[in-house]
Amino acid sequence: MNNFAQSHAEPSLHAETHSLSVRTCLVVWAGLMLLTGITVGVSFVDFGFLHVFVALVVATVKAALVILWFMHIRYEGAALRTMVFVAFFMLAVCIGFTFFDVAYR
Repeated sequence: MNNFAQSHAEPSLHAETHSLSVRTCLVVWAGLMLLTGITVGVSFVDFGFLHVFVALVVATVKAALVILWFMHIRYEGAALRTMVFVAFFMLAVCIGFTFFDVAYR
């Protein structure tokens, strides 16, 4: 039996795991805390009609940090990363359509 047949004969019961170092977790946590501070700071600044846009950009960056490192999407294959990206892109499109609806009332 060749290597391909051996490796695909039985499904593996052990999923590959990725462990993050304490340093990486602390750096991501510090980034999230910094972005939370920016979110609070942005709430006190009047950006006019861009206020919601700026808040959503900061929230998107925070979500990306959580998704990439704490949900381990950074270590997954291209297909899964693409599906996650497409899902969030479609969410952004739906939110954008909501803003168009509210803006032109």
